[in-house]
Amino acid sequence: SPWKPVLLLLSPPAFSTTCARCAKDRRLRQKRAISERQLTRYFVDQRKVRVVGGQGGDGGHSFHSEPRKVFGGPDGGNGGDGGHVIFKADQQMKSLSSVFRFYQGFHGERGGSKNCYGANGAHMYVKVPVGTLVKEDGEVVADLTQHGEEYIAAYGGAGGKGNRFFLSNENRAPKLFTPGEPGQERVLHLELKTTAHAGLVGFPNAGKSSLLRAISRAKPAVAAYPFTTLNPHVGIVHYQDYEQVAVADIPGLIKGAHQNRGLGVAFLKHIERCRFLLYVLDLSVPQPWIHLQDLKYELEAYEKGLSERPCVVIGNKVDLAQSRINLPLLREQVAERVIAVSALTGDNLEELLLHLRELYDTYVKTEQSKGQSPVKW
Repeated sequence: SPWKPVLLLLSPPAFSTTCARCAKDRRLRQKRAISERQLTRYFVDQRKVRVVGGQGGDGGHSFHSEPRKVFGGPDGGNGGDGGHVIFKADQQMKSLSSVFRFYQGFHGERGGSKNCYGANGAHMYVKVPVGTLVKEDGEVVADLTQHGEEYIAAYGGAGGKGNRFFLSNENRAPKLFTPGEPGQERVLHLELKTTAHAGLVGFPNAGKSSLLRAISRAKPAVAAYPFTTLNPHVGIVHYQDYEQVAVADIPGLIKGAHQNRGLGVAFLKHIERCRFLLYVLDLSVPQPWIHLQDLKYELEAYEKGLSERPCVVIGNKVDLAQSRINLPLLREQVAERVIAVSALTGDNLEELLLHLRELYDTYVKTEQSKGQSPVKW
């Protein structure tokens, strides 16, 4: 028989969607940890930008011409306006690293014949993080604190006039037309102030980075030497009702930070935008309440009233023997609420997260009572 049976060998599928035992493990790859040295390339909180508006299009120069109409008159249209350079706050942006050093708006088109105007140049939108200050010659010209807020950094030039514009009873055949104006040129300084709900404030090696790693998915560098953290980190604390509280790990402060000692003023500015503060103290050091007084003094010396914001004192490293001795002494010396935790072992983190949510809810109610919208992440 010419017909012969053919056995088709079908290869098994790469994974199974019905049998859990045979299903291929397709777990999401974890995000690769970035070292502190590498992070300096990604987190940029200052940028000098030169912006130039687009140039306006030249005016048109032409005369109407068609059969049986010898003297049609001028019909050169005006040129289009140049595009602006606009800074726009975007909550998806977390750093100024993606902002270039130079931006220029698009140019307007030249005016055409038959009284056709040139097209306006498109605007150049530059996305910047929420909380960006725009300075010119040391003075603040814009403060972008809300998502979608815009600031025109450089205006585009006006388009030139075509010879149709100069038609008059005295001059029936004008040949005059004007070129487009150049766009505005400025040199601006962008400065990012981290917009977070809570700020971790403490001296070096108090355990701020370890605490942020324990309560969120942020991965700041942790090591047994001071000034491990050189850039602010923001971690997001998730709650069951889908509320998100942003906690910023501010690099360690030292005495005289308001006089720009240590990391100094470069990172004190990030605390300005925090709605409430979390003072992190190392309970294992002698007299930890002295550290709290020094921290409040540095904040108050930098900006009056900064130390009076809603706060809580976090006594870290409670797993050490000396910390358990200093804890009752600290509570006697401090008027604020003290929460003793251990970022290493995770002791009492639940109490900290619950109180953090209370501070956040109080902030939301206060902003709503003022008719303002609270910052959301």
